[in-house]
Amino acid sequence: KYKSRTKNNCKYGSSGECKLQGATRQPAISMDGDYVVGGVFSIHYYTYTVKNNYTTIINSRELRFSRTMIFAIEEINNSTKLLPGIKLGYQIYDSCASVPVAVHVAFELLSGLDSVFYAGDNCTQSSKVMAVVGESGSTPSISMSRIIGPFNIPLVSHFATCACLSDKQQYPSFFRTIPSDQFQADALVKLVKHFGWTWIGAIRSDSDYGNSGMGSFLDAAHKEGICVEYSESFYRTNPRSRIQRVADIIRRSTALVIVAFTTPGDFRILLEELSLKPSPPRQWIGSESWVTDPSMLKFRFCAGAIGFGIERSVIPGLRDFLLDLPPSEVSASPVLTEFWEEQFNSTDKNVCDGTEDINKIHSPYTDTSQLRITNMVYKAVYAIAHAIHNYDLKCKSHPFHSQVLTRLKHVNISQNGYEVSFDVNGDPVATYELVNWQNTETGSIELVTVGHYDASLPAGQELLEKREPFRCLCTVSCPAGTRKVLQKGKPICCFDCIPCPEGEISNEFWPNAKRNNCLPKPVEFLSFNEGLGIILCVFSVGGACLAVLTAAVLHRHRTSPIVRANNSELSFLLLFSLTLCFLCSLTFIGAPSDWSCMLRHTAFGITFVLCMSCVLGKTIVVLMAFKATLPGCDVMKWFGPPQQRMTVVSFTFIQVVICTLWLVLSPPFPRKNLTTYKEKIILECALGSTIGFWAVLGYIGLLAVFCFVLAVLARKLPDSFNEAKLITFSMLIFCAVWVTFIPAYVSSPGKFTVAVEIFAILASSFGLMLCIFAPKCFIILFQPEKNTKKYLMNKT
Repeated sequence: KYKSRTKNNCKYGSSGECKLQGATRQPAISMDGDYVVGGVFSIHYYTYTVKNNYTTIINSRELRFSRTMIFAIEEINNSTKLLPGIKLGYQIYDSCASVPVAVHVAFELLSGLDSVFYAGDNCTQSSKVMAVVGESGSTPSISMSRIIGPFNIPLVSHFATCACLSDKQQYPSFFRTIPSDQFQADALVKLVKHFGWTWIGAIRSDSDYGNSGMGSFLDAAHKEGICVEYSESFYRTNPRSRIQRVADIIRRSTALVIVAFTTPGDFRILLEELSLKPSPPRQWIGSESWVTDPSMLKFRFCAGAIGFGIERSVIPGLRDFLLDLPPSEVSASPVLTEFWEEQFNSTDKNVCDGTEDINKIHSPYTDTSQLRITNMVYKAVYAIAHAIHNYDLKCKSHPFHSQVLTRLKHVNISQNGYEVSFDVNGDPVATYELVNWQNTETGSIELVTVGHYDASLPAGQELLEKREPFRCLCTVSCPAGTRKVLQKGKPICCFDCIPCPEGEISNEFWPNAKRNNCLPKPVEFLSFNEGLGIILCVFSVGGACLAVLTAAVLHRHRTSPIVRANNSELSFLLLFSLTLCFLCSLTFIGAPSDWSCMLRHTAFGITFVLCMSCVLGKTIVVLMAFKATLPGCDVMKWFGPPQQRMTVVSFTFIQVVICTLWLVLSPPFPRKNLTTYKEKIILECALGSTIGFWAVLGYIGLLAVFCFVLAVLARKLPDSFNEAKLITFSMLIFCAVWVTFIPAYVSSPGKFTVAVEIFAILASSFGLMLCIFAPKCFIILFQPEKNTKKYLMNKT
């Protein structure tokens, strides 16, 4: 008969805290060695019964963790490559999931810090406990790390995930093989956002693990526009009234999705309370602490739960080791004795006789199908062993713990295909499996991997999903033919559904007659393929051809008096600029793009200023030439060909500067106009900066008015200089066109806005060319007898 002795190690007082018997606490399991690795696990935990008093329960999963540590150490001791000739021992303590006990254990681990003298080597070795694996909880790990950290003893946790432990200023000797909760919180937010769950509830353990993890989650959720109906905390030692209050909040809430950042021990108590009075089904989102715990799968009303867990692994030989429990070993260990009696219901009347077969029982201890946290223990032991191995174990000039701590920071190994390394915060690379609780044909629940999450991947690619889980919102999605209206006094996630007004089913879609289907809105822009676009193209190309043809005629007769009398150099430059004016209107036709939007306005502005500069130069030449005919006046030497060219370049350069500033500061860009028409989308070029647009037009208008004023002053000059009259008429047409353009441009809808601008460009260009060059070409081609110097000088 195996007599239980574990209950003599710890007991529970009225406050629910784990008390110690005696002044010291002996390890639950230990083995001597050349160097010892400490282990701290929550092999027992306490909970309340239906009578509202507390009792101790052995945690079979945590027992498996402790046995995995023993397995890894024995595997290392049998290795000829890792720590050859060195035997590792272990001291494994039971923290009873209690901070006071964990603190006491930390002091017990430090009790062997007295130096040990070796006569042969004449050197001292610090404590035999080189490092510690544990603890399973964040709060006990925080307490232990503060105690053993100043002594440079590494604490490598397999299950403490609080993001606060990444602070190397406070916890310089803390490492972990499980990712920080900061990564998990980000992953949970991305999961909730991915499935469109915008109205949720939140519960957490009232501990460092739950408060820190949920705090990170809520901060990230708020940034993503996720609304939280409630956020409640609780702890397993709280009065039952507190647990009932949290359960009632869940039952009454409208949020059908609940994110639970809790430990298994805390969450188990809440689920037991919820099971007493069934509530509407909920979609549970779980943290890795409980969502992959096999003992939690008994709560079948949580079927469909989804969350992130540590990746499943395989440890060769572990299952055989766990099941290899001969009676002699069980009877020698109080913990194993209590576990054995609990599994086989041993009592004073039902005595264990040694024939029990552990292979036939089903418990978290024997279940090795989901080795997740177990592998974190395995990796922690190997990380410590490699840190010790990478140093010569003889005398050193500084304490050995510091050497192990330093080397542990640089561990980068692969054990059974699993990478083991730490970043500057002592954290590993964050990778998770997305797991789902699914019903089986037998009615039980099993864990099924439905996706993966890798925090090292680029943003937006971290979550790889395989299956679409259930969806849940504050309000069911609005049915066809209706739209959302926010509920007064509620978060933006809550809304009512009312019938859609005409045309408001979507910005880029249009409803059919029954308002139950979305049809794509037609897209409108001035196209090369439509009638209006073709007509404008014909006039544009035709005007350019007419300007080229005119230039050819003038060049052919460039020595004739009528060409020479009207400043042939400026005339050719004016025809070149008019050709560009005609062609720039083509950039306004077609679907807007980034380049076309920037090109159309700047090309138009610069070419028209070049045109106005040439006209202005010709007008000034007319005035200067008349002044030069007066006795004693020699003004033409001040406005000869070099000055004329400089005038054109200077005026054009100013427009180039204006356009450059426009493009640099706020350039035009393509956009979809969804407001002018409800039934279609207008593709257009937004001005970017309206100041830039009107500055370009204003400068053109300023030059046009200046030309007009000078031309009016020169209109009564002798007939031999009659080009001033032609310039006056051309400027009248130009100004009339652009004054009319402004109201027409503002009031024209859709693609007709572009058509009005093209019309203004073409009309003003044709006006300039016809008024200035048509009379000259007519004389050259049809009245050559008038193209003589004598005729021009004698004309009255």
